[in-house]
Amino acid sequence: MAKREPTPPKLTETDDSLNLLDDLVARARQRGADAADAVLANGIAVSVGQRMGKREKLERAEGNDLGLRVFVGKRQAIVSSSDWTSKSLDELVERALAMAKSVPEDPYCGLAGENDVFVGPLIDPDICDDTEPSTAQLGARAKQCEDAARSVPGVTNSEGAEASWSLSEISILASNGFAGSYATSRFSIGVAVLAGKDTEMERDYDFCTTVHLADLDEPEDIGVSAGVRATSRLGARKVETARVPIVYDPRVANSLLNHLASAANGTAVARGTSFLKDRMGEQIFADGVAIVDDPQRPRGLRSKPFDAEGMANPEMTLVEDGRLRNWILDLRSARQLGLKSTGRAARGTSSPPSPSATNLYMRPGKVSAADLIADIRDGFYVVELIGMGVNMVSGDYSRGAAGFWIENGEVTYPVSEITIAGNLKDMFMNLTPASDLEFRYGVNAPTIRVEGMTIAGA
Repeated sequence: MAKREPTPPKLTETDDSLNLLDDLVARARQRGADAADAVLANGIAVSVGQRMGKREKLERAEGNDLGLRVFVGKRQAIVSSSDWTSKSLDELVERALAMAKSVPEDPYCGLAGENDVFVGPLIDPDICDDTEPSTAQLGARAKQCEDAARSVPGVTNSEGAEASWSLSEISILASNGFAGSYATSRFSIGVAVLAGKDTEMERDYDFCTTVHLADLDEPEDIGVSAGVRATSRLGARKVETARVPIVYDPRVANSLLNHLASAANGTAVARGTSFLKDRMGEQIFADGVAIVDDPQRPRGLRSKPFDAEGMANPEMTLVEDGRLRNWILDLRSARQLGLKSTGRAARGTSSPPSPSATNLYMRPGKVSAADLIADIRDGFYVVELIGMGVNMVSGDYSRGAAGFWIENGEVTYPVSEITIAGNLKDMFMNLTPASDLEFRYGVNAPTIRVEGMTIAGA
């Protein structure tokens, strides 16, 4: 009887996924690997786009990919494939082993010890809604969203609206005994429009992405918001160079947390390429500021029950009362620093694990956004940031920005084509959060005020 070839598992067949990985890891061990792990990613994604009232796009993608990592002593190699026939899996193993034997040794690589892997109990972060919308439903959402945006007086053109849905399954298995799978879903809708005419044109957008369909904002609300944002930026002025308070809208305030996450990343700390590398335990924010990373947050966009190395990933306080309390660590960076992993490993099928934050957020402050602005005589309210002018070694910060001028505690006229600058070390210490935190993104922050930044204007 002919040998039955393994077939790619369907998205819901978790046991088939783990069986496939178990077989692959076993083949690697039999052929000489000292240790091995494998990750499998199955995914389905559908998106429907509309522009100026007409269907512009309909896409459906289905992907199945697996990655194998093998260890020969202190050498490792990673290979990936979407061909899962028995012959191809054998070739995958042979190629990985040949690569591992030819690369330099890495004293910090390796799997978690058998006593360190996640064994449960499994916390369900409620990150999968198996409701699959039809293309007609997605198209209707995109149409409702764009129609609402274009109905806002002053909106003259559209870059289009898009509604999408995806479902993904991640399975990980290693020779240290770990095996686990989880599925996650996404529902999303967004639109970008233009306002004005002739040489005066402004663009803005709005979007919403959720794990569960029930949490998704109404398409009309997103469309109106995008239209109002675009028209409110008409008549933008230039301002003179000045040193003033900067207030970050929540939509861009989370960028400051992304910079913190980069500086607290274990790989950057171990390499000495972070301006926080010697600051553990020290005051880096004002008293009262707290920043948390929570991979277990229910319905979080970056939630997962375990990390990419099969380690437990409990909630972690990154900053407590202004003091830096933890690094974002995977196993390799933890070993470099002589510490334990904080369960923050992430990986794809063709790359080794690396440390990464999950649902990172700043706890809300005690004052409202209005009160945060009320005593500002002259200042700038940022709604858009442009470019990536941040030096993570020195902390120097310089980014293009657009938003609104603040006069006597009121947000007034729109401002564009300016640069805001400072140093993240000073910015963090002079930062005040408002009380309006909402969880809308993977990284979330309330409205944030930063004192003493420089605006480079006209």
